[in-house]
Amino acid sequence: MDRRLEGEFPGSAQELCALDYSTPYELLAATILSAQCTDVRVNKVTPDLFAAFPTPCSLASASQQEVEAIVRSTGFYRSKATNLIGMGRVVCDTFGGEVPTRLGDLVTLPGVGRKTGNVLRSVAFGLPGLPVDTHVGRLSRRLGLTEAEDPVKVEHELNAMIPAGRRGAFSLRMILHGRATCVARRPRCLGCVLAEICPKVGANPA
Repeated sequence: MDRRLEGEFPGSAQELCALDYSTPYELLAATILSAQCTDVRVNKVTPDLFAAFPTPCSLASASQQEVEAIVRSTGFYRSKATNLIGMGRVVCDTFGGEVPTRLGDLVTLPGVGRKTGNVLRSVAFGLPGLPVDTHVGRLSRRLGLTEAEDPVKVEHELNAMIPAGRRGAFSLRMILHGRATCVARRPRCLGCVLAEICPKVGANPA
């Protein structure tokens, strides 16, 4: 399955990531902003954010109003600004200004859950990490890979199937396939690269 998706969406996790970034800090901030927002919109906002606050420590000392003004168009801007500033403070004060690599450390940052932490691990650091968003969960259930609804359970079950070094890219390919072909309301089964192995080809989504 992973190899079939790779034929459709080739590349590493770094190459498949749609968010623009140059450092782990920038990817972390962009991922926090991407909640309930398109990657295209985030990529329009982050250049101004990174120009104003190029490091976690500079973001840590930012005013709430200034950050809100920059990120307003991404939606939920008040909570996102709060999380960004809080993230900067924890990274600066607890981790010496360097974004940590351990998932257990990443999830201590404001605005960061397992999904975001796994994005950082797999994309920014090239470490094992399998982010489970709504597309990954939905496609995994549709393809019969899991029956779990809980994202953490889905993550653990997929981890047992996917080699550690391919988990990040697999997650991104599932997301891209879910957006382009296996859409929730009307899956485009005709021509789908997974049609031969999908137990629900031609069926309405559950």
